[in-house]
Amino acid sequence: MIKIFQTFGGYVEINTPQKGCWINITNPAPEETQQLTADFGLPADIVRDILDQDERPRIEFEDDWTLIILRIPVEARNNGVPFYTIPLGIFMTDEFTLTLCLQENDVLPARKPSPFREQYQQITDNLNFILRLFLRAGNLYLHYLKQINQMTSAIEQDLEKSIKNQELNKLLKMEKCLVYFITSIKANEIVLAKLRNSKKITSEINEDLLEDASIENRQALEMAQIYSDIQSGMMDAFASVISNNLNVVMKQLTLISIILMIPTLTVSIFGMNVPNYLEHSVWALPSIILGSLILSILGVLLFRKRQWF
Repeated sequence: MIKIFQTFGGYVEINTPQKGCWINITNPAPEETQQLTADFGLPADIVRDILDQDERPRIEFEDDWTLIILRIPVEARNNGVPFYTIPLGIFMTDEFTLTLCLQENDVLPARKPSPFREQYQQITDNLNFILRLFLRAGNLYLHYLKQINQMTSAIEQDLEKSIKNQELNKLLKMEKCLVYFITSIKANEIVLAKLRNSKKITSEINEDLLEDASIENRQALEMAQIYSDIQSGMMDAFASVISNNLNVVMKQLTLISIILMIPTLTVSIFGMNVPNYLEHSVWALPSIILGSLILSILGVLLFRKRQWF
C-alpha cells in the first residue's frame, strides 16, 4: 500500500510526489516493490534489505540519499510467538522522504500514519520526524512489554497446578519475545547515538525530542531485561513445579492401587480351592466383603495419618 502525503503530518494526502512530500509504504505488493526502484529511485539492494525481516538497524549516508533502518515491535499472527520485531526503513533525499515496512504496524499504521499527538500539524523537518518514529517505537515497546507481563502472570497461575509442558512452552515463547525486544532496542540505541553524533546531519536536532526518544528506549530496554531475568529464573522454578506436580499425581495413583489391592488380595485368599472353615457357612460371603472393606478403610486411615493422602 502506497500513500503520499504533502508533509510529515500525514493529514493531507496527494496523488503524485512533490518536493518535501512523505511517501509511506506498507506491505508492498510485487508491482509496488518494482515501482520503488523505477519511480522513486531506491537502489534494489536497499529495498531488499528493508524487506528482509532479519535486517539489523543501521544508518547509511550517501551523496544524494540517507538511509535509516530501525526495528519496531509488531503483534504476531502465525509466527508462534505473540510479539516480534521487524525493520522499518526511512529513505531520505532532497526531494522526498520514504518510509517502508514489510507489514502493517502500530508505529506508522496505514490508516492513521501521523506520528504526532496533535490534531493537525504540517511538519517539514525530516530529522525530527525520524526522532518521533524512535519515540513511538519506544512507547510501543513499553506497551507490548506490559502485555507480555500480563500474559506471563496468567501463565504462572496455570503452571502452579499443571503437569504438562504446554504452559512451560508458552512461558518459553514469552522469553523469546523478550530476547527479540532486547536485541532490537539495543540496536536502535546505537542508531540514535549515531544520529546525535553524526557530522553529516546538518539540520538542527530537537534536543528535547532526542532526549525523550532515548529515555523511552532505555526504559523499554531496562524493563525488557528485568522481565527476561525474572522469566529465566521462573523457567527453572516452574520446571521443578511441573515435575513435583507429576510426582504427586503418581503417588496418589500408587496409593489408590494399594487400597484397591487389599480387597482383591482378601477375596483371592478365600477363593482358593483349599479348606478355610467358611466354605459351608452362609455368612462367608458377607464376612469376606465386610473384612475387605474394614481392611481398606484401615489402609486409608493409615495413609491419611502419615499425610500421604
